[in-house]
Amino acid sequence: MNVFDIIGPVMIGPSSSHTAGAVRLGRVAWKILGEKAAKAKIELSGSFAQTHKGHGTDQALIAGIMGMHADDERIRQSLSLAKQSGLAFSITETDIPNAHPNTVRISLTGESGAVCKVQGASIGGGNIVVTDINGMQVSFTGQFNTLLVLHQDKPGTIAAVTNFMAESGANIGNFRLSRPQKGGEAVMTIEVDGDVPDQLIGGLRTLPHILHVVLIRAL
Repeated sequence: MNVFDIIGPVMIGPSSSHTAGAVRLGRVAWKILGEKAAKAKIELSGSFAQTHKGHGTDQALIAGIMGMHADDERIRQSLSLAKQSGLAFSITETDIPNAHPNTVRISLTGESGAVCKVQGASIGGGNIVVTDINGMQVSFTGQFNTLLVLHQDKPGTIAAVTNFMAESGANIGNFRLSRPQKGGEAVMTIEVDGDVPDQLIGGLRTLPHILHVVLIRAL
């Protein structure tokens, strides 16, 4: 635990859980999409669904999807800014079974037609946990630099990635693999101690069977 877990993040209010955490969830989805979003479908569950208008959760999520940080003064104008920028969005209330009370499912379509679906929760004090990416179960908080490595589930791929990272001097703090089915697409979630240079990301992208590499910098 650090001091920000106690006093909360630097942010635009009113609520760290419903505002700061929501911005960060939206920003993670935007990073995974990898380009400017043209369409956003936002599904809110639990407390998010019940109180999102009063706490500005809708504004916060849209702000994150547009690439803003939790302390950006434009958050309160994000809905109008989204319309001005051509971002089409919908916000609906739903029930996601067995989910944290502050859970959101974000489906994005980029300007090139790229798509992604991200599910996560704001768990207090501006902290988040991301639990699903494109139907694959993951678990990361954004408190550490995190690499998401989408790949084909082929023998030797994990070893190639981890060996390359070791040779590059990167230390893996946590590793998780998710694969809906053997031999299909899978995702490695790799939390890294310290910085992740662009050269490392570029090198990973050249490895066999790697489809996409995204760095979520520590929030």
